[in-house]
Amino acid sequence: MRVNNRSLRLEIEDQMKLHGYNLNKAAELTGINAGNLSMVLNGRARAMTIGQLDALAQIFGKTPGWLYELYTEECISDNKVSRPRLIPYLVRCVETGRVDCIEPMVSKILDNPKNVSIIFAAAEKLFENERLEESAYFYQLVVDNIKDSFSEFMAISQYRLFLIAQGTDEEKNWKSVIQFEPFRRRLPEYLQLAALLKLAKVSYSLEKWDEVEKFAQELSELSSILYKLKMVEEVSVERHLVYYFGMGLLFEGAVLEKRGLYQEAKTVVQHYADLSWFEPLNESGWQDVERFKVYAQANLYTLEVFMGNDGILNEYADYLESLDQLNETLSGLETIIKSANTHGFCIDHVLQRFAGAIGQFDCFLDDLINSRRYLWVCYHRAVYEFTKERYENGIKETLFCISLCLEMKRYEDLARCVALFEKHRNYASEAQIQYYESIRLWVV
Repeated sequence: MRVNNRSLRLEIEDQMKLHGYNLNKAAELTGINAGNLSMVLNGRARAMTIGQLDALAQIFGKTPGWLYELYTEECISDNKVSRPRLIPYLVRCVETGRVDCIEPMVSKILDNPKNVSIIFAAAEKLFENERLEESAYFYQLVVDNIKDSFSEFMAISQYRLFLIAQGTDEEKNWKSVIQFEPFRRRLPEYLQLAALLKLAKVSYSLEKWDEVEKFAQELSELSSILYKLKMVEEVSVERHLVYYFGMGLLFEGAVLEKRGLYQEAKTVVQHYADLSWFEPLNESGWQDVERFKVYAQANLYTLEVFMGNDGILNEYADYLESLDQLNETLSGLETIIKSANTHGFCIDHVLQRFAGAIGQFDCFLDDLINSRRYLWVCYHRAVYEFTKERYENGIKETLFCISLCLEMKRYEDLARCVALFEKHRNYASEAQIQYYESIRLWVV
């Protein structure tokens, strides 16, 4: 009998004696079958599972992770690796904080490169359990130890690392796009759809319009191909296929809008206004079809306003209010305020109407796309206040924009906000100038 096995079992036997538990009592308290427990403790026929060790630790009053350092021989013996025991063991090491046990075990596992699939499986389980930072360690091990860059394990690991990296740090977000982009086509179709959509969203938040257009077109094209191949049900795993098809079109239209090609954008919007032909549609699919009708109506209003049609402002405001969705209100107000500055609209009545909603927009600070919209609503609001010669309000909004830029690390936008303040510096109070100068010193 191996030293570690004997040590593990002797520790358990000592605890049973200390607590006065015989085999049947221990089986009763742990819920483990008495016959199985007997074979486990005697080392005959079967090794101990990590779940059984945890159950024993609990009845002995031990902290989670008890004797994990002695569990290695249950997982690897005679150079044979037990996948069914190793994966839950690695996951439990993370969950119980026994990170000291992970590296020695990983080193043994990776003595054979084929065992990288075990590391990958542990990473997937942790990702599924929303232990994202911990799963990143294991995904990086997969990336570092697979030589075949076309491996599906490699592609999925790169995708997961891309997802985990997302946050409000734009430089980090962009680096993650660059790192993952070459692997996007090597994913299984259902993940490729989700990956292309995420790439489009991240690129949109970074205002990388060429990249948004590329990923959006790939998303639309892949969705169309899968639809024609009648693979709707096979790939509708995370979301129905109609959702990805519609989102591809939505982002294509958004890029055209950002480029000022409003008529072309209208044509695209009309394509996703009615997707009821996309069959088969389950309940989730029909919900997506209805959702795109809403998006289309909102975006048609947006395009009309951008083209200078101030006659529909009240109708647009009514529509936004009827949706009662804060993110749609944010997006709509960005359009309305920006258009007011471009075409000279008076929108005081609209701003008053949505004053309550505006006061809630700070909930979007950690949102990838809406945080940027929030910043631009504030910036365009500052410009609008200056055009109306309400300089005190304009300065106040500008300083708030500067603080948002710093919080979100949007330094290009910070330069615009600083330039806006300098242009109207003479209207600032002494207190506002002092605050502004303190920020500038902090930035330097």
